[in-house]
Amino acid sequence: MKRELTSLMLLFIVTVCCPLWAQQAKYVFYFIGDGMGVNQVNGTEAYRAELEGRIGTTPLLFAQFPYATMATTYSATNGVTDSAASGTALATGKKTKNGVIGMQADQQTPVNSIAVRAQEAGARVGIATSVSIDHATPASFYAHVASRSDYYNIGRQLISTGFDFYAGSDFMKPTGKKPEEGSLYEQCEKAGYTLARGYKEYRKKARKAAKMVLLQDEAASRRDRSAIPYAIDREKGDLTLTEITRAGINFLAKDADKGFFFMVEGGKIDWACHANDAATTFAEIEDFDNAIRVAYEFYEQHPDETLIVVTADHETGGFVLGTGQYALNLQALKHQRMSVNKLSNKLNELRRETNNKVSWEMAKQLLAEHFGLWNPLKLSKRQEARLRKAYDDNFQNQEAAYDASMYQKDERLATAAKEIINEIAMVGWMSGSHSNGYVPVFSIGAGAEKFCHRTDNAELPQKIAEAAGW
Repeated sequence: MKRELTSLMLLFIVTVCCPLWAQQAKYVFYFIGDGMGVNQVNGTEAYRAELEGRIGTTPLLFAQFPYATMATTYSATNGVTDSAASGTALATGKKTKNGVIGMQADQQTPVNSIAVRAQEAGARVGIATSVSIDHATPASFYAHVASRSDYYNIGRQLISTGFDFYAGSDFMKPTGKKPEEGSLYEQCEKAGYTLARGYKEYRKKARKAAKMVLLQDEAASRRDRSAIPYAIDREKGDLTLTEITRAGINFLAKDADKGFFFMVEGGKIDWACHANDAATTFAEIEDFDNAIRVAYEFYEQHPDETLIVVTADHETGGFVLGTGQYALNLQALKHQRMSVNKLSNKLNELRRETNNKVSWEMAKQLLAEHFGLWNPLKLSKRQEARLRKAYDDNFQNQEAAYDASMYQKDERLATAAKEIINEIAMVGWMSGSHSNGYVPVFSIGAGAEKFCHRTDNAELPQKIAEAAGW
């Protein structure tokens, strides 16, 4: 009898105490695919399979992580969230009003993020993105503002929060109303940050730097400071999300004993979805997966101490796979060799080169070369008529006709070409804005089992804090 009681007692002790003995996450990666809903992930995997000549899926790396679930995304005031409110939920564990960053819905009470908790616990902290470093999602981890568009103030709070590593395309508003304060670049340097322009310069400066701000080179920022180029449009020398992630790990691991927290946002997934550009969306998600692969390589070296969590702040576009027929033709998207925004720029260049005398044949040649329309993709008479009408709107008047989405403005002929290639691929979009769709959550490593039940975005930083002991 005593032996049975002793065995039961030992079983009770083991059951109660095992969680206390579980390995805590020393290195935490938090990947956020802005706008990346369930169908965006599934569509990318189905597209990859079609490129291999089969129906099915070819999984992305992060979608093969052992723990997976889904999360709700509504904000404190809206059934459909924006990136400020969702970013705040993912960063702080608190729901807030749309447009508000790092504050409760009263727009006055600040709330600290999981990144600040990590910093207070002695860990090193990095915040990175493929868009501007003061954009809504990254800002949610270090700033407290009533309006997400308060870029200069957000930039100043980036400096005062004092994390170890920041990376993105640039600052949206590097100068304020008081010239004597100096630019944000000057303020960064006074605060002890080393500023690197591009990955090569990062490698030269990283060893001696105490803190780092990594941005794209100045020529790229003169073209577009709001984001690094889409993956589908990338040219040699462009800063990439993979390079940003590699640099961040390299820098944060300089004092590895402290551990680190590293948030990386794939920000332009959202931009492509706002533009309803399926081919560009899939390319952005594959690029996001490549950045996660760099973190996974680190995990393989430290499997018992590393946690990787991958999620999204919301779904964008109401993206659907299938438009009525029981079929998909996603492989058609391989003929789209650039984003709709770059195609729009190409049309604009052609307009300037010909003094606004672009013939229909010139326009057709450009669409065939960059989107595969007519050759090899066959068009119906209705589709060709739509393109011809868009051409007339664009080139038969004194001023070009444009269609605007959240982050870009595209010539109408480029918009029509995008809509037709989506139609041929049999994908659809409900809107050019966000939706209330579930977002995926994938995890691997120390504490990853906490992310296996249906959840809400505000619960994720709480689970990370538990896994890391912050």
